[in-house]
Amino acid sequence: MPQDEPPIPPLQPPITPRRDDAGAVVAERKSARTKPPRMYQVVLLNDDFTPMEFVVMVLQQYFKLELEAATLIMLKIHHEGRGVCGVFSKDVAATKVELVLAAARRAGHPLQCIMEAA
Repeated sequence: MPQDEPPIPPLQPPITPRRDDAGAVVAERKSARTKPPRMYQVVLLNDDFTPMEFVVMVLQQYFKLELEAATLIMLKIHHEGRGVCGVFSKDVAATKVELVLAAARRAGHPLQCIMEAA
C-alpha cells in the first residue's frame, strides 16, 4: 500500500525578517514581481527582385494589415531598405518570420524577414 504524501504547500513570496522599534522581530512578505516578456520586431528587408505586390500581400496575410497600411510599409521598405511589420513576443515573432520566409520561397522570391529585439 503506497504511503500518502503530504500535500505540497502553495508557493508564497519569501519572508524577510526585520526588527521593529521595540526590538521585536517582524516578518514581512515581499510580493514577487515578474517582468513582462521581451518584445521583438519583425522586419522585412528590401531586395531588387521581390515584387511590391507580393510584399503587400505578405503584410496583409501574415500581419493582418489593411491595404493602405501594408502599402505604406512596403514603400518604406522600398525606399529605406527595411520596414517594421509589427512587434510581438519572441515566439510569435519567430513564427511570423518562418511563415514569411516559407511563403517567399514557395513563390520563388528572395524576400528576407528577420526579427530584432525591440
